[in-house]
Amino acid sequence: MIHSLAKENSDDLFSSAPCFSLKSFYPSAAGGIKDGRNGDVADDHYHRYMGDVEILQSLGVNAYRFSISWARILPRGRLGGVNPDGIAFYNRLIDALLQKGMQPFVTLHHFDMPHELEVRYVGWLGDGIREEFEHFADVCFGAFGDRVRFWTTFNEPNLFTKFQYMLGTYPPNHCSAPFGSCNSGNSHLEPYAAAHNIIMSHAAAVRAYKEKYQAKQGGSIGIVIAMKWYEPLTNTTEDILAARRAESFELEWFLDPIFFGDYPTQMREILKSNLPTFTSEEKKLLQYKSDFIGLNHYTAIYTKDCIHSPCDLSTYEGNALVFATGERDGVKIGGDTALVGFYVVPEAVEPAIMYVNQRYKDTPVYITENGYSQWSDVSREELINDVERLNYLRGYVTYLSKAIRNGANVGGYFVWTLLDNFEWTFGYSVRFGLYHVDFDTQERTPRMSARWYRSFLTGSAAPTTDGAQERRAES
Repeated sequence: MIHSLAKENSDDLFSSAPCFSLKSFYPSAAGGIKDGRNGDVADDHYHRYMGDVEILQSLGVNAYRFSISWARILPRGRLGGVNPDGIAFYNRLIDALLQKGMQPFVTLHHFDMPHELEVRYVGWLGDGIREEFEHFADVCFGAFGDRVRFWTTFNEPNLFTKFQYMLGTYPPNHCSAPFGSCNSGNSHLEPYAAAHNIIMSHAAAVRAYKEKYQAKQGGSIGIVIAMKWYEPLTNTTEDILAARRAESFELEWFLDPIFFGDYPTQMREILKSNLPTFTSEEKKLLQYKSDFIGLNHYTAIYTKDCIHSPCDLSTYEGNALVFATGERDGVKIGGDTALVGFYVVPEAVEPAIMYVNQRYKDTPVYITENGYSQWSDVSREELINDVERLNYLRGYVTYLSKAIRNGANVGGYFVWTLLDNFEWTFGYSVRFGLYHVDFDTQERTPRMSARWYRSFLTGSAAPTTDGAQERRAES
């Protein structure tokens, strides 16, 4: 089983762009970021990667998940040249990982693209973006595939298409009523047009890998999907169906076309002509199947049916005619974290894994993200002695292990994340790291959760609640 850590943001260790500037992604330095800061430096992983790789090795992990910045490799897309400095950096990182006995687990796209492609194609809304992504993937397979055995094409496309084109909270900030009031966009059409182009871009990249590289390089390729586990609010037929419908609009929106060649029936029934139709040529391309599925799983939430009773449809699940809530009869589904709606429900990972294995014919699953968020505005002592994160991780690993014992096909588990970093629209106000980062000095300090995770992976004694045992071992 592959153990590791996963982070995919800005300039940190687990990065979609270990050193790319977010200025082209957000409209301004503040750009809607909670603390008004930017990700230009963040963890400075570009200059500190060797030390960060040593931290990884000290924890006992055997794989490292990171993302490649499209803009770093091809600043102007396929019509411009390849940036040799970008290629050189990822070569250095990959070689350093392999020298320390860790497998690179590489994602090609995590929310960013060269700014010129946003202008030329209106981002994911233009069909021409497909050829651009296939070219980018081909460049990466050729440059790094001799040493990379695990590829994923996209990270959470089901999430970022909603944020970008339905809710309007991520650039290019497109939306319409009832989901929001943006300067442009159509929340009933654009998320599905963008998703269609992403699905076909994924398929084109998988075809390129399987036809040109896989036999020689010996790797595998998949995609990463965000997956909440949806529980019915009540035991009524309506709420039970709402939970499955929410999953259809979350998980199956992307995975059904990739594995079955078409969108889920429930989506077609509700969205009708707003949901694109696959042409015969597109269906041929979809015959190139993914080798595995990555799941970013953090939480579970209750679902209430909105077909037979009125409710707010301007939410994340609103397009599925579902309302999600964390409470039933005044009792929360799990403990709170810093992020609204992200509850601590470790037992949910087992049915989530089983559901995916069952639906997609036992395709191997990797938990590619799982982690606990804290607000930054607490004392340093609270940030370092992160008992809640330790308990969160221990709970999720326990139930994941149970799922494996019960026959789940799981290839590995990645913690989100090694280092605190720039957390998209939250900036530095939210922390996920096993290691605390002082963003002024770049000092990395292990948290209690890091000591526990090392003990878990190396099989040594479990940490005491105050960390005294680990301090004695380190002295």
